[in-house]
Amino acid sequence: MSGDETWGPRRWAVNGPVRLAFDRYQPGSDGEPLLVATGLGVDRHAVPAGFCRQLAEYGFAVARYDQRDGGESTHLPPVRTRNPVAALAARRGEAYTAEDMADDALAVLDELGWASAHVLGVSLGGALMQRVALRRPERVRTLTTIAAVPGDVTGLRTFRFIRLRTLAKLARGKYPDTRQGAVDAGVAVARLLASPRRRFDEAPVRAALEARPDPGVHDGAAQSRQIGAQWNGRPISAITRPTLVVHGEDDPLIKTRAAHVIAAEIAGSRTLVLPGVGHDLPEHAWQPLARAIRELADAHA
Repeated sequence: MSGDETWGPRRWAVNGPVRLAFDRYQPGSDGEPLLVATGLGVDRHAVPAGFCRQLAEYGFAVARYDQRDGGESTHLPPVRTRNPVAALAARRGEAYTAEDMADDALAVLDELGWASAHVLGVSLGGALMQRVALRRPERVRTLTTIAAVPGDVTGLRTFRFIRLRTLAKLARGKYPDTRQGAVDAGVAVARLLASPRRRFDEAPVRAALEARPDPGVHDGAAQSRQIGAQWNGRPISAITRPTLVVHGEDDPLIKTRAAHVIAAEIAGSRTLVLPGVGHDLPEHAWQPLARAIRELADAHA
């Protein structure tokens, strides 16, 4: 088991040379399938278990997975670019494409036995799930994209949606490649990305990281490969699946403008701006977010 009895055992999906670790919340329970993709560098445990519990209470069967170069999934060989900022600015990815990453999500769906599912992505995962909806719309029941940039924007154009001061602070963080280094890095990143208008409670964050540290939060090389993956497909205006665009009102990393651009491009999409939320998923956001996803699903059942 994963250390939390509410999660099933780790399982594996395969996309070519890449193995993808995933698990399910309460695997014996019923519900509409919902697949969650996490953000840059972090593993699947970055998705709060309490939020997954809330989704289950609203009638979803939740699965989450580690993207390639994150968590327990396959880490690819090093490339020349080892700084995420430089990789973001590059015209061409060095390791793999964004299409490859979208196909990873589809491989997880296949292994779960889900012909289609609601999909939800946070940050980089949000851009990824937009691409899944473009690549294989018949596999996507609804799309929820959270704290993400438009999935068809790559390279230097991405910077128009990013708060460069925060990005610079993230890039400057240097921590030893040790268990304690991963914990300290995780706390620092969580503090930086939280809403500046709410008190940051370090104790539960540090306790969670002490129990399960994630070295991916400061693995610049792996993050460079992920963020450098270029999308070569259709624009997000071609998305036809029911879409919910979510953004924290106080997001210190991705400007709320990104959410409005995504919503304007995807016909019929809904927008939810969460007050008191940064580039994270704090507890007070779980219930209104889960309810909005339920309403989206019901409206397009």
